[in-house]
Amino acid sequence: MLTIGSLQLDVPFVQAALSGYSDLPMRRMARRFGAAYTLNEVVLDKLVVQKGKTRRRILHVEPDDHPVGGQLMGANPDAFGPAAADMVAAGFDVIDINFACPVKKVLGRCRGGFLLSQPATALEIVRGVVLAVAGQCPVTVKMRRGMDDTPASERNFFTILDGAFAEGVAGVTVHGRTVRQRYVGPSDWSFVRRVKQHVRDRVVLGSGDLFSAERCLRMMAETGVDGVTIARGCIGNPWIFADCRALYAGQPLPPPPSVPEQGRVIAEHFDEVVRVYGEAHGCQVMRKFGIKYSAHHPCAVRVRDDFAVVRTAEAFRAVIHRWYSAERDWPAVVRHDRHGEDVAAGASAGTD
Repeated sequence: MLTIGSLQLDVPFVQAALSGYSDLPMRRMARRFGAAYTLNEVVLDKLVVQKGKTRRRILHVEPDDHPVGGQLMGANPDAFGPAAADMVAAGFDVIDINFACPVKKVLGRCRGGFLLSQPATALEIVRGVVLAVAGQCPVTVKMRRGMDDTPASERNFFTILDGAFAEGVAGVTVHGRTVRQRYVGPSDWSFVRRVKQHVRDRVVLGSGDLFSAERCLRMMAETGVDGVTIARGCIGNPWIFADCRALYAGQPLPPPPSVPEQGRVIAEHFDEVVRVYGEAHGCQVMRKFGIKYSAHHPCAVRVRDDFAVVRTAEAFRAVIHRWYSAERDWPAVVRHDRHGEDVAAGASAGTD
């Protein structure tokens, strides 16, 4: 079991917070395929406390959406505590603090990964959140391995890491790229291993280059982390959680989903999206997911192009009917990693 404070999970596979993606429908799909714990997409602290429609949407937690983490991002240490307290009161099971986002606009506003260069401010934020939740739920932190590859950046990382655990966080997720790398180049798993060795029995989750169940199990074996958070590797690929569970239990890897099975899952995901957003807005939300799902289809490029131009719910369902019908004789589905290489053959994964 993976234990994060008071939270006990039967398997160590977590759906990461994914800006613009990990909404309620995506989290529900991840759970149905075996995700032990999911995180809501990152939200700004100030939006949590400002009264209005956005606050109500953020703080709405469905009864079937547990355990769920709420990830906070911001720049002002004084705003984090009240936002965290509101999220706990709303029913979030974990509060996660984002010190990892590498997006230029975020860095320019002194949020996310920028705080890895400001240990004192970062630890003030951690202290405020831990005090605000007052032991009602675990607090965790998401970090990249530093702003860049300089020794000063690494020192800042370990200052924040050690300080966060000293303040009482229950676990830390470590992504093996620097903020400056963004998503370019390989994730440095050797650094993740160093972090786990450094903190010993403290909980560390690994992140980066996790696009297949084999990679998830390999990261755990190579680094010694307690679990993994799967980010871009699970967008349009909820099957990765079932694959992880199978391998973790010592069972064979399940066959890749057939074309009709893919269609059933996409339709189910779309139904969830429509229930949450309505048909008009739901189609806009689901289009980006359809594009991601299309990567598993034998005719991936053509399916992707069709999903990319849909504007109505009727058109979206028509794409599913056209490309995922059980009545057609589809080519065999081959499991690929991000770059189209055969994962079963042991090829290296893409970047996360």
